Amino acid sequence: MATANKKAGDNVDYSMEEKIVALYELQCIDSKIDEINKLKGELPLEVQDLEDEVAGLQTRIDNIASEIEELNLLTKQRKDEIEESKALIARYEEQQRNVRNNREFDSLSKEIEYQTLEIELREKRLKEYSAEMKVKAAQAEEAEAKMKDRQMDLDAKRSELQSIEQETAGEVDALKNQEGEIKGKIDDRLLSAYNRIRTNVRNGLAVVTVKRDACGGCFNRIPPQRQFEISQSRKIIVCEYCGRILVSDELVGAEK
Repeated sequence: MATANKKAGDNVDYSMEEKIVALYELQCIDSKIDEINKLKGELPLEVQDLEDEVAGLQTRIDNIASEIEELNLLTKQRKDEIEESKALIARYEEQQRNVRNNREFDSLSKEIEYQTLEIELREKRLKEYSAEMKVKAAQAEEAEAKMKDRQMDLDAKRSELQSIEQETAGEVDALKNQEGEIKGKIDDRLLSAYNRIRTNVRNGLAVVTVKRDACGGCFNRIPPQRQFEISQSRKIIVCEYCGRILVSDELVGAEK
């Protein structure tokens, strides 16, 4: 079997048999990488979910802080308006002492009454703001406590995931290097078909051998004539039941 690696500028023309064997070797490497990834289990998804939840909680806390800041601003505005109304009342009361007739006195009395009602309304708003801020503060405290717990879970999951990745990094790198070399022997069309099949099958096996007259993927029986064609390794043959690429067990056994 040819071992040359197709790189930029190379014009290596691999035989169909070599391409078929390369596909099988690629499948073996990808299966090993799949097994390594299984060690991580659901950790990557759990880490992602926790990261999203922590980010969502932080956004909620930031939004609550903005709402409290707005309430503080409204509180200051209402207090300033109350002081303005009190100043107006004091001025109107002073003017009442110097009125020339009852009409002026009544007019000032109405202004005083209006400003008094304004003060009462604004004081009511202040109480509402105060109550709302207490609710917001409790919500922020609850969200912060929840985020703290989720952050601890996230740190633990990240640490566990990083530990697995560090332990397997060397092996994965070596497999990736082998994978790159083998892909150089396979044309883009076959690689595309291989990747498509791997995506569509449950166990990621796109290339399987014929064992005991059956497909190594779905275990359906392969007719003798079809087996003979597979053993010739002159073209790519797929299982008519599951669509996996079929390889002669004798061929890959000899290569091993």
